[in-house]
Amino acid sequence: MKKINITSLLLLVYLIVMSVMGWPGNKPNPDYKSYFLIMGISVAAILLLRYVQIRRMKFRNKQKENE
Repeated sequence: MKKINITSLLLLVYLIVMSVMGWPGNKPNPDYKSYFLIMGISVAAILLLRYVQIRRMKFRNKQKENE
C-alpha cells in the first residue's frame, strides 16, 4: 500500500505546485472558472488512478492466494 500512497501524494504535490504557478489572479481578466474546473478534473483523475491501483493490488493478492 505504500507505493500507492507515495504515487498519490506525489501527484497531489505536483498538482499543488502547478496550480500555484498557474494562478490566474495576476492577469487583467482572470478566468477562475476554467482554473478550478481543471483543478477539479485533475483531482478526480488522481482519485480514479488511486482507486484503480488499489483494485489491481487486491486482485493480484487474491490471485497469489489461489495459486
